[in-house]
Formats: sequence, C-alpha cells, structure tokens
Amino acid sequence: MLTPLQKRFRYHFRGNRQTNVISKPEWYLAQVLMWIGNHTQFLDEKIQPILDKVGSSVNARLEFSRGLVILVLEKLAADIPCLLYDDNLFCHLVDEVLLFERELHSVHGYPGTFANCMHILSEETCFQRWLTVERKFALQKMDSMLSSEAAWTSQYKDITDVDEMKVPDCAETFMTLLLVITDRYKNLPTASRKLQFLELQKDLVDDFRIRLTQVMKEETRASLGFRYCAILNAVNYISTVLADWADNVFFLQLQQAALEVFAENNTLSKLQLGQLASMESSVFDDMINLLERLKHDMLTRQVDHVFREVKDAAKLYRKERWLSLPSQSEQAVMSLSSSACPLLLTLRDRLLQLEQQLCFSLFKIFWQMLVEKLDIYIYQEIILANHFNEGGAAQLQFDMTRNLFPLFSHYCKRPENYFKHVKEACIVLNLNIGSALLLKDVLQSAPGEPSATAALNEVGIYKLAQQDVEILLNLRTHWPNTGK
Repeated sequence: MLTPLQKRFRYHFRGNRQTNVISKPEWYLAQVLMWIGNHTQFLDEKIQPILDKVGSSVNARLEFSRGLVILVLEKLAADIPCLLYDDNLFCHLVDEVLLFERELHSVHGYPGTFANCMHILSEETCFQRWLTVERKFALQKMDSMLSSEAAWTSQYKDITDVDEMKVPDCAETFMTLLLVITDRYKNLPTASRKLQFLELQKDLVDDFRIRLTQVMKEETRASLGFRYCAILNAVNYISTVLADWADNVFFLQLQQAALEVFAENNTLSKLQLGQLASMESSVFDDMINLLERLKHDMLTRQVDHVFREVKDAAKLYRKERWLSLPSQSEQAVMSLSSSACPLLLTLRDRLLQLEQQLCFSLFKIFWQMLVEKLDIYIYQEIILANHFNEGGAAQLQFDMTRNLFPLFSHYCKRPENYFKHVKEACIVLNLNIGSALLLKDVLQSAPGEPSATAALNEVGIYKLAQQDVEILLNLRTHWPNTGK
C-alpha cells in the first residue's frame, strides 16, 4: 500500500518537478496528511480486522502513517540545510512543520513515541538556528508593539468587567507572544531542548522589563500621568501572569527537569535546590522578583508625589489656632475647618484620578501606602506640634472622623482602622475631663504595668505607647483649675 504512494511522493517532491518548491513545504505536508485521512476508514474497517484475526499487535493505521512520516523526515533532512540561513524561509518551514505535527497528533492520533518531525528540529544545527530565528522575530515584534500608537491603551477599556487589570495593548501582545512560543516548543522530545526555549522566554521577559523601565524613566516627571500608570499596569500584569504560569503542569515539569540539570552541574546552592524541589520557588521567580521590585519603586514614586502635594495643601491646616477655637456648645452646628479644604480636595482628586488609571490591585496598594504616610504625618506634624483646647480637640476629631476618613470609605469598610495614630490621638484629646484625669493618674502611678495597658484599652487605645498617650494628655489645655 505504501510503495505507490512513496513513488508518487518522490516523483513530485524530489528533483526538478514544479511541485518541488523549497519555499512551499506546506505542499508535501498537506499531501501526506491527505493520504493519511483518505486511507483511515479503509485501514480501520478492512485491514485491521485481518491483522486482529491472526493475533497481530500491529495497528494498521499507525504503521501506514509512520511509513508516510518517514518520507517527510527524509524530505526535511534534505531541505533544511538549503534554507538554514534564509530566516524567512526557515521560519516558514518551522511554522508549517509545527502545524503538521499538531494535526498529525490531535486529528490522526499519531503517538509521540514514533519518529516525528520534532526530532529533526531538535538536531543541534537546526535547533540552534530555530532558537536564533525565534529570538530575532520576537525582538522585532517587541519593537513594533512598543512603537505602536495603541501600545499604552487597553483594547477593552470600554468594557469594564473585562478590563479589570487595565492591561495596555503592548503587555497583552507580549504575553500572547510568549504563549505562542510555549505552544511551539512544548512538544519537543527532550527536556534539555525545552529548557533552552524557557531560557529564551526568560531573556525576552527581561528585555521587555528593561524596555518598560526605559520608557518609565522618560515619564518620571509625570508619575501620575496616563502613560506612567499604563506602564505600571503592564508590569503588574506580566508579573501576575508569570506567577499563574509557574503553577502550570508544563512549567512544573520543566522545573523538575531543571532541578536534575542543576543537581548534575552543581550550579545552585543546597538551599536553592531545596526551594526548587519543594516547589517554594518557580522557574520564573527571578523575573517575578525584578518585576515586583520595579512595581514597588513605581508605586512609591506615585505615593511620594501625591504625599508632597497633600503636605503643600496642608500648610494652612498645620497653622490652625487649635488653642483658641470655640467649644462645641458655643457652635450651632460643627462644620469642616476651612483650612482643611485644600488638603481634602487634593486628596480626593488624586484618589479619583488614580482609581481610574490603575488596576484594582495596584490602586489598593497605592492608597494603603499613602494612608500609612498620611497617618504618621498628621499625627506628628499637626497633632504633636500643637496644643488643643476643648474646641480645638473637638474640631480636629470632626475634621478627621467626618471628613478625612470617609474619603476612603469607598475603598474599605472601616477606613479609621488605617489611621490608627490619628484615631487614637483624637480619642485621648477628646476624653471628658474626669476620664482624662483618671487615665493620667493610672499612667503615672503604674507605668508599664498591665493595669495601665488595661486602662488604655478600656478607652480604645491599642496602637499608641503609654509615653505617647502621656504626651498627648499634656497637649490638652482644658484641665480643671486645682488651685495649684
């Protein structure tokens, strides 16, 4: 059955025939797939029962397919040396061979243990050329995706439920490129060849990270701008996807293979080998760590920028006359300090801007980092730097609990828990005189004792140290006149 087909194959795809075109490997690959498909029913229904009847273990369809695949291997072995140094022709050949292999295995059930085209592509000269060409074309695609006009916009920006991560187009295209490369090499016969491709992917991630860093440095003057935020979203997306891939069975198998190679070559410390073996670390850890560091640096720059603006806007508020403000009983209704308005407006505008431009997980980190700095700033620069009469303490508490904290209530249920210093300082400054005197007495008579801690907890103080509470009590000016 094979002999006439072998003759036809060699007639059409060898020598000077018009069908033997080195730039058209798809012609002979499609021909072989067609022959396999056309003979499947006949082999399964007519030939296989005969073999089964005589007790043969031969699978007629697979043996027939193997005979035709051998023709393809011979043809590839003859053609590859002729187009090895023409990048476009070689790349086209690899593409067609990979498509052929996919159909051969998925549609016709050809076993991976039989001789196949991946063995030819794995031969040293051919494989190194494949790696080189793959790298070259990947770098070209990276150049074009970063220089594209739509590089920093998300293609899903108008579909909110899809655009949760606000991924710029260049980052999504880049991760698709890596995914396609994985798909191309995952059926290579040996782990060592797959690991070489994995190294290529890691090099590409590193190259892309460096390119993102270069673009980011051009944008540092506008760290709240659209492009800077898009770069940050890109870094976060790539890091998240790599962390997901690290748990993929294919990459876990590669990690095991890498472990065996490292153990043989003694290239890692015992600790590193242990981490890899216990799956504590992954094949992408180095990349993820560098991306996470870049993400943290960029977020820190944004937080510092907003924090500087907030500090500038708080200058008037710092100079408020906390000593001489009217008490609550002297006012018909409490209202926000006018000097606090610039501070709160700046904060509100920046939060709204960054909530729109950063993905949810990044914005959450951003506002929590900002609140941490803000809490310490208000506590140290506004509260500890002033003295408060009864009206001043009440006004501070109103400004904080009714105006500042609610700015963050859209992002969490209990924003006051992120302002622990400010919240507890307000409690101390606004204790009624009897409770304040009692607390002062307990702290002075039993410093550091459990009874002092219990007294603090009773009024809602958990974060501030006893010495801090004593300082705050001394900032109160409304004490009863004891005649001393």
